[in-house]
Amino acid sequence: MPSFDIVSKIDGQTLDNAINTAKKEILNRYDFNGSKSTIDLDKKTNMVTIVTEDDMRLKAITDSIISRMVKQQLDPKALDFGKEQYASGNMIRKEITIKEGIDKEAAKKIVKKIKDSGLKVQASIMDDQVRVQAKKIDDLQAVISLCRTEDFGQPLQYINMRN
Repeated sequence: MPSFDIVSKIDGQTLDNAINTAKKEILNRYDFNGSKSTIDLDKKTNMVTIVTEDDMRLKAITDSIISRMVKQQLDPKALDFGKEQYASGNMIRKEITIKEGIDKEAAKKIVKKIKDSGLKVQASIMDDQVRVQAKKIDDLQAVISLCRTEDFGQPLQYINMRN
Protein backbone atom coordinates (compact mmCIF):
# COMPACT_ATOMS: atom_id res chain seq x y z
CA MET A 1 0.00 0.00 0.00
CA PRO A 2 1.52 3.37 -0.98
CA SER A 3 2.46 5.65 1.92
CA PHE A 4 4.55 8.63 2.94
CA ASP A 5 5.52 10.42 6.15
CA ILE A 6 4.96 14.05 7.13
CA VAL A 7 7.80 15.31 9.32
CA SER A 8 9.25 18.58 10.58
CA LYS A 9 13.04 18.54 10.57
CA ILE A 10 15.81 21.09 10.17
CA ASP A 11 19.16 20.15 8.66
CA GLY A 12 21.69 20.76 11.43
CA GLN A 13 24.62 21.63 9.18
CA THR A 14 22.59 24.13 7.13
CA LEU A 15 21.31 25.74 10.34
CA ASP A 16 24.88 25.94 11.66
CA ASN A 17 25.98 27.62 8.41
CA ALA A 18 23.11 30.14 8.63
CA ILE A 19 23.94 31.03 12.26
CA ASN A 20 27.68 31.36 11.55
CA THR A 21 27.03 33.58 8.52
CA ALA A 22 24.67 35.76 10.59
CA LYS A 23 27.34 35.96 13.31
CA LYS A 24 29.98 37.13 10.81
CA GLU A 25 27.56 39.63 9.29
CA ILE A 26 26.73 41.12 12.70
CA LEU A 27 30.36 41.36 13.82
CA ASN A 28 31.29 43.25 10.62
CA ARG A 29 28.48 45.82 10.83
CA TYR A 30 29.39 49.39 11.75
CA ASP A 31 26.61 49.85 14.32
CA PHE A 32 27.89 46.75 16.18
CA ASN A 33 31.45 48.09 16.35
CA GLY A 34 32.69 47.65 19.95
CA SER A 35 29.60 45.67 20.91
CA LYS A 36 29.75 42.67 23.23
CA SER A 37 27.03 40.82 21.31
CA THR A 38 27.26 37.04 21.06
CA ILE A 39 25.27 34.43 19.14
CA ASP A 40 25.66 30.81 20.25
CA LEU A 41 24.10 27.68 18.76
CA ASP A 42 23.81 24.67 21.07
CA LYS A 43 23.38 21.68 18.75
CA LYS A 44 22.46 19.25 21.54
CA THR A 45 19.48 21.22 22.84
CA ASN A 46 18.69 22.92 19.48
CA MET A 47 18.80 26.38 21.02
CA VAL A 48 20.24 29.69 19.82
CA THR A 49 21.28 32.11 22.59
CA ILE A 50 21.69 35.80 21.81
CA VAL A 51 23.30 38.18 24.31
CA THR A 52 23.51 41.89 23.45
CA GLU A 53 23.23 45.40 24.91
CA ASP A 54 19.83 46.74 23.82
CA ASP A 55 16.55 45.97 22.02
CA MET A 56 17.63 47.59 18.75
CA ARG A 57 20.66 45.31 18.44
CA LEU A 58 18.59 42.29 19.50
CA LYS A 59 16.07 43.01 16.74
CA ALA A 60 18.89 43.45 14.19
CA ILE A 61 20.43 40.11 15.21
CA THR A 62 17.13 38.21 14.99
CA ASP A 63 16.39 39.80 11.59
CA SER A 64 19.84 38.76 10.40
CA ILE A 65 19.32 35.17 11.58
CA ILE A 66 15.93 34.98 9.86
CA SER A 67 17.26 36.41 6.58
CA ARG A 68 20.21 33.98 6.60
CA MET A 69 17.85 31.05 7.24
CA VAL A 70 15.70 32.10 4.28
CA LYS A 71 18.79 32.35 2.05
CA GLN A 72 19.84 28.83 3.16
CA GLN A 73 16.28 27.62 2.32
CA LEU A 74 15.36 26.94 5.95
CA ASP A 75 11.87 27.88 7.11
CA PRO A 76 11.93 30.52 9.89
CA LYS A 77 8.69 28.99 11.27
CA ALA A 78 10.99 26.43 12.92
CA LEU A 79 12.19 29.14 15.32
CA ASP A 80 10.35 29.58 18.61
CA PHE A 81 11.28 32.98 20.04
CA GLY A 82 11.33 33.06 23.83
CA LYS A 83 11.07 36.10 26.08
CA GLU A 84 13.91 38.51 26.57
CA GLN A 85 15.68 38.19 29.90
CA TYR A 86 18.00 40.69 31.51
CA ALA A 87 21.43 39.15 31.94
CA SER A 88 24.27 40.57 34.04
CA GLY A 89 24.74 44.32 33.86
CA ASN A 90 22.98 46.04 30.99
CA MET A 91 22.90 42.96 28.76
CA ILE A 92 19.78 41.32 27.28
CA ARG A 93 19.59 37.56 26.66
CA LYS A 94 17.14 35.89 24.30
CA GLU A 95 16.85 32.16 23.78
CA ILE A 96 15.43 30.86 20.51
CA THR A 97 14.49 27.18 20.40
CA ILE A 98 14.45 25.27 17.14
CA LYS A 99 11.36 23.10 16.70
CA GLU A 100 12.17 19.53 15.66
CA GLY A 101 9.43 17.01 15.04
CA ILE A 102 5.68 17.55 14.92
CA ASP A 103 4.15 18.05 18.35
CA LYS A 104 0.98 16.16 19.30
CA GLU A 105 -1.33 19.15 18.86
CA ALA A 106 -0.09 19.96 15.35
CA ALA A 107 -0.21 16.25 14.43
CA LYS A 108 -3.86 16.09 15.52
CA LYS A 109 -4.64 19.17 13.39
CA ILE A 110 -2.94 17.57 10.37
CA VAL A 111 -4.83 14.27 10.80
CA LYS A 112 -8.14 16.11 11.29
CA LYS A 113 -7.56 18.22 8.16
CA ILE A 114 -6.75 15.11 6.12
CA LYS A 115 -9.81 13.21 7.38
CA ASP A 116 -12.10 16.21 6.80
CA SER A 117 -10.92 16.45 3.19
CA GLY A 118 -12.86 13.30 2.25
CA LEU A 119 -9.93 11.64 0.48
CA LYS A 120 -9.67 7.87 0.79
CA VAL A 121 -6.53 7.84 2.94
CA GLN A 122 -5.57 6.70 6.42
CA ALA A 123 -3.51 9.11 8.52
CA SER A 124 -1.90 7.96 11.75
CA ILE A 125 0.35 9.68 14.29
CA MET A 126 3.66 7.93 14.91
CA ASP A 127 5.80 9.67 17.59
CA ASP A 128 6.82 12.99 16.00
CA GLN A 129 5.58 12.27 12.47
CA VAL A 130 2.35 11.52 10.61
CA ARG A 131 2.12 8.52 8.28
CA VAL A 132 -0.40 8.69 5.44
CA GLN A 133 -1.48 5.54 3.54
CA ALA A 134 -3.76 5.15 0.53
CA LYS A 135 -4.53 2.73 -2.29
CA LYS A 136 -3.64 5.25 -4.99
CA ILE A 137 -0.60 7.49 -5.26
CA ASP A 138 -2.85 10.25 -6.66
CA ASP A 139 -4.64 10.45 -3.28
CA LEU A 140 -1.29 10.82 -1.52
CA GLN A 141 -0.30 13.63 -3.86
CA ALA A 142 -3.63 15.32 -3.14
CA VAL A 143 -2.87 15.10 0.60
CA ILE A 144 0.55 16.71 0.04
CA SER A 145 -0.99 19.61 -1.90
CA LEU A 146 -3.70 19.96 0.80
CA CYS A 147 -1.09 20.17 3.57
CA ARG A 148 0.99 22.70 1.62
CA THR A 149 -1.97 25.10 1.39
CA GLU A 150 -2.62 24.94 5.15
CA ASP A 151 -0.44 26.58 7.83
CA PHE A 152 0.17 24.32 10.83
CA GLY A 153 2.72 26.62 12.51
CA GLN A 154 5.65 24.40 11.57
CA PRO A 155 7.59 23.71 8.39
CA LEU A 156 6.57 20.33 6.97
CA GLN A 157 8.55 17.93 4.80
CA TYR A 158 7.17 14.90 2.97
CA ILE A 159 9.51 11.92 3.00
CA ASN A 160 9.59 8.13 2.40
CA MET A 161 7.12 8.02 -0.50
CA ARG A 162 6.68 4.30 -1.10
CA ASN A 163 4.67 2.11 -3.44
